[in-house]
Amino acid sequence: MPQPTSTDVHVDAILTNMSVAYMQEAYAFVAARAFPTVNVNKQTDKYFTYSQADFFRDQVQRRADGTESAGTGYSLSTASYSCDVYALHKDIGDQTRANADSPLNMDMDATRFLTQQMLIRQEVQWAADSFTTGVWGTDATPSPLWDAASSTPIADVEVAKNTVLTNTGYVPNTVIMSYKVFSALVDNSDIIDRIKYTSQESVTEDLLARLFGVDRVLVMAGTYNTAAEGATAAYSQIGDKDVLVCYTPPNPGLMVPSAGYNMVWTGVSAGLGAGAAISRYRIEERRADRIEIEAAFDFKIVSSALGYFLSNVTS
Repeated sequence: MPQPTSTDVHVDAILTNMSVAYMQEAYAFVAARAFPTVNVNKQTDKYFTYSQADFFRDQVQRRADGTESAGTGYSLSTASYSCDVYALHKDIGDQTRANADSPLNMDMDATRFLTQQMLIRQEVQWAADSFTTGVWGTDATPSPLWDAASSTPIADVEVAKNTVLTNTGYVPNTVIMSYKVFSALVDNSDIIDRIKYTSQESVTEDLLARLFGVDRVLVMAGTYNTAAEGATAAYSQIGDKDVLVCYTPPNPGLMVPSAGYNMVWTGVSAGLGAGAAISRYRIEERRADRIEIEAAFDFKIVSSALGYFLSNVTS
């Protein structure tokens, strides 16, 4: 694996307040924000699920004088989660540290590098688990596509919201889209026509949220290198030309429905949510300090009916 050499960390002249590192902002990643986080004490366990059909049935009846009220009940079952443990480390050799110029903080740089790696892993995993067809209550592709002149993204999202409402009793409050889709909406005539006489705002996540009638719009703007180490880099945006319309509560709780939850095992992440724990320890035989990141999580879809997935919405 590539490591900086003693000459890599020492240069003849250096700007003390500047370095060049391709660090993506955490806000570009949505995995930790898409679903509420639930800290769990066990790596694998079960949780209760209630029968939706029982809660939505109209069962209250008139009661005649002197008679019992109508009886009812609901069924209870269980589902399970399993938090996989993810980890990565970077070693900082004594010679490398001794030759580093003062602006370089080797521990901090390693921490930021490893954090970036964990953000990418979480985003790729969330997209594979939740931002795909075949896992939500409804899959659809709009027609016309959203980069067509006659497209109607606002109406398409409204169809998705109505479908989820009919099937669950909850109006979706979240729209998650890839950056490719967001780029198409910036110039979409259906969007522009709604604001051209009333607002001078550019198209932003907040503006789209108002137009779609949801609390928030999240845009996946993370990018990663899909090539193996040593091969020519091949960069790709995480998330295809897709959109997820779903309902998620602000906070998790008993009998609180949600499209999904981020199950985070505190046994390794020390209660840091969907973040990760950073460790630093000595590897004496390598004459190096090791910086290690570790997290355990399961991005769990708990109610598929609370999600409506629009795939390939642009050409």
